Amino acid sequence: MMYSFMGGGLFCAIMGNILLVVSTATDYWMQYRLSSSFAHQGLWRYCMSGKCYMQTDSIAYWNATRAFMILSAMSCFAGIIAGILSFAHFSAFEKFNRSFAAGIMFFVSTLFVLLAMAIYTGVTVNFLGKRFGDWRFSWSYILGWVSLLMTFFAGIFYMCAYRMHECRRVSGSR
Repeated sequence: MMYSFMGGGLFCAIMGNILLVVSTATDYWMQYRLSSSFAHQGLWRYCMSGKCYMQTDSIAYWNATRAFMILSAMSCFAGIIAGILSFAHFSAFEKFNRSFAAGIMFFVSTLFVLLAMAIYTGVTVNFLGKRFGDWRFSWSYILGWVSLLMTFFAGIFYMCAYRMHECRRVSGSR
């Protein structure tokens, strides 16, 4: 049963990490109408009339969103490594529970993506949404929220696996 939780957590984490990378790298966080043509933007580029341009402005909310998304992907990847290692039983790591470490890394990843999405959402709704009349969030943005759920559930699954391991260890030592 413990391995089922770990397998489910690993699946959620791998899917969450893929979604984090795709969401961070793509240019469809927001779509809007700009002078009778549609445009879209991501964290790195904006596109108008079929041409894309780099976001050269160093605006604090973009930089914060980018940084938190990258940190989220990195901590999720570290959690995946710890999660894979938790299937192995190395005697050198008897005191260090890798499933607990993986769960913590997935929760840290969830926190980082939550911060990124909250910053982007707040600025977009309060500033950009008022600047552009006809706008909406797009699929890259939605993938960011889905990745938040995936990393959160990965953390839950690994914490359940850790809890089962601890219960088994305590009951076995009696």
